[in-house]
Amino acid sequence: MKTLLASSALTKVVALGLITLFAGLPLARIAGLIDERGASRQHAAQELAVRHAGPQVVSGPLLVIPYVERWTEEQLGEGGQVKARVPRTRSQVHLVFPERSDLRGELGAQQRYLGIFNVLFYDLKGRFRGRFPAFDPAALPRSEKGSTLEVQDPVLALAVSDLRGLQGAPVLTLAGAAGRWLPRVPGVPQESWLARGIHAPLPAAALQAFQQRQPLDFDLALTLVGQERLSIVPLADENTARLRSNWPHPSFGGEFLAARRTVDANGFEAEWAVSSLVSSARAQLLQGARPERGAPPQAGEAIDSFDVSLIEPLNVYALSDRAVKYGLLFVALVLMAAFMFELFARLRLHPVQYGLVALSISLFFLLLLALSEKIAFGLAYAAAAAASTLLLVVYFSAVLQGWRRGLGLGAFVGVLYAVLFGLLSSEDNALLLGSLLLFGLLGVLMVGTRRVDWYALSARAPAAASG
Repeated sequence: MKTLLASSALTKVVALGLITLFAGLPLARIAGLIDERGASRQHAAQELAVRHAGPQVVSGPLLVIPYVERWTEEQLGEGGQVKARVPRTRSQVHLVFPERSDLRGELGAQQRYLGIFNVLFYDLKGRFRGRFPAFDPAALPRSEKGSTLEVQDPVLALAVSDLRGLQGAPVLTLAGAAGRWLPRVPGVPQESWLARGIHAPLPAAALQAFQQRQPLDFDLALTLVGQERLSIVPLADENTARLRSNWPHPSFGGEFLAARRTVDANGFEAEWAVSSLVSSARAQLLQGARPERGAPPQAGEAIDSFDVSLIEPLNVYALSDRAVKYGLLFVALVLMAAFMFELFARLRLHPVQYGLVALSISLFFLLLLALSEKIAFGLAYAAAAAASTLLLVVYFSAVLQGWRRGLGLGAFVGVLYAVLFGLLSSEDNALLLGSLLLFGLLGVLMVGTRRVDWYALSARAPAAASG
């Protein structure tokens, strides 16, 4: 009875199930290691952002008009009589947004390294062209009735989230005259988001046109370095942009997606057209420019923008993490195949042998992670799969007592690795392909064993032993 129990197919299946579950322990540790390495890569990106430049958010250009409001405040004494008249002043700024703003630029992709980790950066060579509307001083808001306003010279402002990314001073032309940038100018409140940008006083020709209430044409060319993501805040009445890049893997985000885009192996080209009628960027910046309203909007959190990011389609840590999620399934399928050989070839495999096979499958994922940090993911996957398959062929040839059997089982494992790579390469169809794979394998197993007498297989070994 004990011999029968020990050799029964049911008992072996239960043992294989336990071995598969125990294989989840090293797989879980490998998954944790992948998370740690991914976090280290993210830390490297943050380090490079501190040392060089981070993701960029560009707001502007726009006109900042400083002005001083003056009024007299009456102080009443006893009986309601005017005791004194005290002069009061308040410094304010008024923002003038462009009628139209058009950006044309090219994003050149470049990779920077910190240790073994690489992070994508871009080099934007862009040019803003547009026009500011004629300005009427009567449009300046007053906080007190009867006050007088002293309008100071306006300033053109360009806000960039990380000024270290500017490569040289942008080339500015206003009303046909060259502008000169200054890090700080009088009248711009230093406690607002405007202080984080660069500023240019209006040249004489532009100032004269402004005072004569004429529109101001602007032309601004800049070179800007940033990390992975570029965000443009649409502040004009009509905002258009066209960006080209030699990087073939863009990701479009923000509140406004590209109206037209073309992506191929040579890069991408995208166009945007955003109206102020559908954007709250102006109101958000106005709110952020007033210190009493709280902190200014932070990039990517509370301000409308249209974004483009340069992404790595083969992020080795994301792909390794996705691969290890199929680990238990791989272990179960390989053990099932070995069990079929054991039953039909009338062999007897020890649970220790099954455990070694499960461990070798688990180590494939560790080898994949280690190699993918040094070489391209496709080559790393091929090398790890080839090493794992070769090891199993050599081992199964001895265990199953024949090279043909070892090669047959090795071919099955190789097909599984090839299918897994297909699942990793086709993220959009991964669920469908995975479901078809499981259904197909289960179908092959059920059809192949539909006439098997499992009771006879279970009793075969003890019968032979008693004879």
